[in-house]
Amino acid sequence: MVARTDLSELLDALDPHADLAHRHLWLIELLGWIRGSRDSVPRAVARVNLLLDALQQRPEAAARLQAWWQKLLGTVDATALLADYGFSSRSAFASELLERLRLKFLPGTPETADASALFTLAFHDAFDARWLTALDDATLARLADLLKSRCVNLELGHCVWLTNSQQREISPWQATLLEALTFCTSQIRTTGFSPELRLRMSMPARETAPFHALTTDFDALQAAFLASPLQHNVERQAALHQFLARLDACRHAAASVYTHLEAHGISVNLVFQLRQMRSRVLRIRALLDCLLSERPQRLTVQLLADLVKMGLERRSLRALLAANSSMLAAKVAERSSETGEHYITRNRAEYMRMLRDAAGGGAVMSITTLMKFVVVSMSLSAFWSGFYAGLNYALSFVLIQMLHWTVATKQPAMTAPAMAAKLKELGAPGAIEGFVDEVTHLVRSQVAAIVGNLALVAPAVLLISSALWFAFGAPMIDASVAKHVLQDLTVLGPTALFAALTGVLLFASSIIAGWTENWFVLHRLDSVIRYNPKVTTALGPARAERWASFMRHNISGLAANVSLGLMLGLVPAFAAFFGLGLEVRHVTLSTGQLAAAAASLGPDLLQQGAFWWCVAGIAITAALNVGVSFYLAFLLALKAHNVSGVDRSRIYQAIRHRINTRWPSFFWPASAASQAQDNKHG
Repeated sequence: MVARTDLSELLDALDPHADLAHRHLWLIELLGWIRGSRDSVPRAVARVNLLLDALQQRPEAAARLQAWWQKLLGTVDATALLADYGFSSRSAFASELLERLRLKFLPGTPETADASALFTLAFHDAFDARWLTALDDATLARLADLLKSRCVNLELGHCVWLTNSQQREISPWQATLLEALTFCTSQIRTTGFSPELRLRMSMPARETAPFHALTTDFDALQAAFLASPLQHNVERQAALHQFLARLDACRHAAASVYTHLEAHGISVNLVFQLRQMRSRVLRIRALLDCLLSERPQRLTVQLLADLVKMGLERRSLRALLAANSSMLAAKVAERSSETGEHYITRNRAEYMRMLRDAAGGGAVMSITTLMKFVVVSMSLSAFWSGFYAGLNYALSFVLIQMLHWTVATKQPAMTAPAMAAKLKELGAPGAIEGFVDEVTHLVRSQVAAIVGNLALVAPAVLLISSALWFAFGAPMIDASVAKHVLQDLTVLGPTALFAALTGVLLFASSIIAGWTENWFVLHRLDSVIRYNPKVTTALGPARAERWASFMRHNISGLAANVSLGLMLGLVPAFAAFFGLGLEVRHVTLSTGQLAAAAASLGPDLLQQGAFWWCVAGIAITAALNVGVSFYLAFLLALKAHNVSGVDRSRIYQAIRHRINTRWPSFFWPASAASQAQDNKHG
């Protein structure tokens, strides 16, 4: 069908007796003509008025349009459009994702009796919502008069609804609205009775049983509407008030689920159902407005505009992922925030403990460095070399966790959510100064962790290399491998890019950790280990209790460490498969490798510029590992905590003032007496 750009041609092509597909194609073409080039809403509104003027001057065209409209109403049922358009027909997130992929990439056909499918084809542009809402009351009145002038002669006719005592004739549009309201009400009631939702509702919400009486209240409202021809009456208002109150009770009962997410974890499917229920409540309110209002045209066109927006969102993969992952992101950030508080030191005792724990982590990483070169010397294929390297990293990180030591680069992704949570309290008196204190504590803690790691990994690697020299007559690596290490770690190469990539992997491991802990809690696996008869028979009650407690407290750390280790090893292998040539640069591992190269090449290396370029590369690696990981985690936490409207200028000014007046506090904690004196002056 050739697109027509002339209104006269469009009206001449209108044939109410054409087949289903061509009648619908004419509607799509008409809306395309109104839409124009999508650059001017007033121009689109003017085209609607031009159409009405042309139909007024051409009575035969108006008659054909009215006949066409009768055919449309007779073949396409608008109930599903009004009640269900924009909502998911799937109960699970994964199946809804597949459905959206189908809608996005598989075109629809105008040869359909589904009003929702036709609406998607006709109103497929966000511009449609804009020009629809811009239509003035006079234009809407002309449209309504044109489309309803022959409605009494429709085959559908007027609808007759029966009540217990009398019958009342209502229009097809009102009948459609009532059917749509019935559909929405039943959907909300069904969702309220789903086991996943009921089990997590608060006890008071279950006891009030708002979902049980929802249908009864709607039936009472419908009976009051059908029984009286008056627009306003006491009985109808009372029934409307009762139904809306019951809807609010259902919404609050469903919202009580959120208070139990800490204990039971988050299900994306559950959050999906809750969001669907809230949207259906809003749809019911919009339908009631159209049914009971004295100005139904204005509210109807607003409903159509909202349907356009919901249809676009219904096909958006980004909207689905953003809406249904926000709660999970919030919980991941919250759990990371709780963990991150343990990585922030606020006094000298905690600072010295951080140095000690980081030094222990550095000692373990020296063994990791040795095993990395062992794996490299085996000359395995890219995958197996990456796998064993990742396994080496993962086992090292887990060992550090079990010994309660620390690796500096794992901290930023945990501490960032804790800092973001502090931003929510900036409205309180003295909150800016308190936040700057937290920034100072965080920077100082990170410095302590990096210094502790590097201060021990380098001498430990030198010690291991010396021991190997005395035992086997050769250092950890030979001169050719040492020179290759210098070429890899120099700041003059792609070290900065690889260090930033490693920061992304560090952040990704924190997300995996939060997701795994939530999954563990959601499925109550600690209770399974503790009480399941098969598990307790295999382990014994006492051992099952210990395992349950251990996994509940360490599952997040284990997930983070194992995932990070495997990503550090396997990401370069997979990148090599695609010819990308990406590597990872972890500051502690890089320092260990540089120390191994120095042990192989001897003290003369200190006089060479290549060594100091590598030292600069280590500094850049540390900054990017920490900075990228912290930045990404901080952005996620800000979004998850809904933090906005922060006065950044005041924060920056306060931080600059702290640097100018007490810059040593960013590297070394003040004594208790000095802190007390500062607080007194502050």
